[in-house]
Amino acid sequence: MFYFCSMPRTISEKLAILADAAKYDASCASSGTTRRDARNGGIGSAGGSGICHAYTPDGRCISLLKILMTNFCIYDCAYCINRVSSGVERARFSPEEVVTLTLEFYRRNYIEGLFLSSGIIRSPDDTMADMVRIARLLREEHGFKGYIHLKTIPEASQELIDEAGRHADRLSVNIELPRDESTRLFAPQKKPETIRAAMAAVRLKRQASRERSHTGKPAPRFAPAGQSTQMIVGADAANDRDILTTASRLYTGYRLKRVYYSAFSPIPDASAVLPLIKPPLAREHRLYQADWLLRFYGFDVEEITSARPSGDLDLEIDPKLAWAIANRAQFPVDVNRAGRGMLLRVPGFGTRTVDRILSARRSGALRYADLLRIGARMNTAKPFVTMPDWSPGALTDTDNLRARYTAAPEQLSLF
Repeated sequence: MFYFCSMPRTISEKLAILADAAKYDASCASSGTTRRDARNGGIGSAGGSGICHAYTPDGRCISLLKILMTNFCIYDCAYCINRVSSGVERARFSPEEVVTLTLEFYRRNYIEGLFLSSGIIRSPDDTMADMVRIARLLREEHGFKGYIHLKTIPEASQELIDEAGRHADRLSVNIELPRDESTRLFAPQKKPETIRAAMAAVRLKRQASRERSHTGKPAPRFAPAGQSTQMIVGADAANDRDILTTASRLYTGYRLKRVYYSAFSPIPDASAVLPLIKPPLAREHRLYQADWLLRFYGFDVEEITSARPSGDLDLEIDPKLAWAIANRAQFPVDVNRAGRGMLLRVPGFGTRTVDRILSARRSGALRYADLLRIGARMNTAKPFVTMPDWSPGALTDTDNLRARYTAAPEQLSLF
C-alpha cells in the first residue's frame, strides 16, 4: 500500500525526500556526450568530458541535480527502499516542478545538468511519458543545452524510449541483479528478458544514429553519451565471479559505457524476504577495480577471480595484486623488454604509467629512478619488476609477500 502524506508539501520538502531517495541509484555519470554551449542561443552547456556529480539537500554543490521524479512505486522489489510495501515517506514532483528546479539550480551555478530517475506510478508508460516530457520541455521550450541523463523504464513503450534518447545525453536501464533467477525471485514484476530487450533496442538505435542516410545527412542524435546500467550486489547469493561475468556480457552484448555496482543495504522490515548479510562497501570498491581490469587492462573474469576458490575477490588487496601474487611464475617482468600487455599486469603500473614507459624506453634503458619520475608506484611494483639497477631477488617468491601489502592486525584494547 502507498503511504500518502496528510498535507501538501513544498518543493523544498519534496527535494529533501526525493534527492535523498536518489542516492541509491549509482549509475550517474556524464562522460562521453557531445559538446554543446549556449553562445548561439539557449541556456546551459555540456562539455565532452565527464562530470559525475549531484546536488544534495544539505547544501553541497556537486554539479548534477540527481533526483527521483517520485518515490511512489507500484512495484514491490524486495531490495528497494521505495517498494510499494515500504513505509518510507513519499513525495512526487510534477514535470513542471522538475523543469523549474533544474533551470533555477543552473542559473545559481549549482549544477550543470540533470540526472532523473523515478518510481513507477500508475504504469511504466505513464511514468516514462512524464520523464520524457521533462526532457522535452527543457530542450525545446527552454533551450537547455546542459547534460541530461534519464533512467529508462524497460517496460515502457519503444516510442517513449526512442523519444527519451532524442532529448537525453545518456540513457540507463537497470539490470537489477546479477542472476536472472534472483530478479524473478526478488522483483517478480520485472522480467530479465524485457530489461535486456530494452538495452538491445537502445544499442541498435545508437548504432543507427551514427550512420548517414542515402542522402548523406547524419541521422538524428540519440543518447550520444551511450547507455549504462546498475547491478545491486549482496542482495542475492551471487559471488563476484557471477557478478563480473554478467558485467562482461553486458559490455560485449550491449556496448555499455559503464556498469555500476551498488552494495545492497538491508532495508527495515525486509529481513524475512532478504535475510542475507550486507556486504562491506569494500566489496563494491573491489568490484569497481576488477571492472577496470576487464575494460582497460586485458584481464578476463576467470583470471581476476581465480585467486580464491570461492569466486569472490580478496577484500584486503586489490584484484591485480591478488592475481600477481597467485601467478608469481610470470614475474619479475623486465621493464625494458616486456610488451604492453604484460606491463599492464604489473601491480603499481597504471595505463598512463605503461604508456610513459613505452615512450621513454625508446631513448634508452629505464632505471628505478626513471620509474619513480614516470609515476609508477614502486612500493607496490618492487617484487614484480627487474631493471639494470634493480632486482627483487627472492622477494618475488617470499612466503609473506601478501602480508607486505596488508595492514598488520592490531590488538583491541580491553579497557
